[in-house]
Amino acid sequence: MEKESLSDKSLLAKAADIAALVDYQGGAVVSRTIIERTTGTVTLFAFDKRQGLSEHTAPFDALVYVIDGEAIVTISGRSIPMKAGEATIMPANKPHALKAVDRFKMMLVMIKDG
Repeated sequence: MEKESLSDKSLLAKAADIAALVDYQGGAVVSRTIIERTTGTVTLFAFDKRQGLSEHTAPFDALVYVIDGEAIVTISGRSIPMKAGEATIMPANKPHALKAVDRFKMMLVMIKDG
């Protein structure tokens, strides 16, 4: 997975086209963190068709918001088809995975417990 960094200051007090902040790349998953704090992160992802993130867990809840395309989000073995404009919460400590049906972009918001 390729990771780019972007200072969140470039977005402060400005309107931004979120989908345009991360580009698709053939056969890859691209990510761009737009906010990174000790209390949480906001990261944009662009997945090429059939790309994904393998099953894993995280110690905190994470909100997935699909910006473009379609994906399957699997949480504790349950598949959730998602498309642009839809969101779900992946609960802390539950196994989850994501896979692009078509190319898709998402925003991942993770808030850590204090």
